[in-house]
Amino acid sequence: MPPAYSFAIDPDRDLVRITIAGFFTAPDITAFAHGLVAAQRELRCAPNRHVTLVDMRAIDIQAQDSVNAFQRVVGDPATASRRLAFVVGLSLARRQIRRAAEMRGAAFFATPGEAEAWLLSDAPPPA
Repeated sequence: MPPAYSFAIDPDRDLVRITIAGFFTAPDITAFAHGLVAAQRELRCAPNRHVTLVDMRAIDIQAQDSVNAFQRVVGDPATASRRLAFVVGLSLARRQIRRAAEMRGAAFFATPGEAEAWLLSDAPPPA
């Protein structure tokens, strides 16, 4: 499946919703990273005070260099959110994103509702 992504900004709740699907190459990830920066400009909170929900249920298994590139995007201090939640399916892609986001203390959920509820709470990440 070709790469696809979208950003929805909720400035009243300091929330960035990202939907990502398909198979990504290095140029696709670069475009995604630029889109993320542009989307975050719509927020009204201070830098790095927002929360991010990434729905990746439709992402394909990625090449290792793509996983590494996504890891750099997730780990970029310029765009880092104070809380990060992923909605993931049950596949190898789930393991890939866990590996890519392990240094960020991200949380993983089966549904967007669960992810958003955690993001907007003070609860610790689920075990």
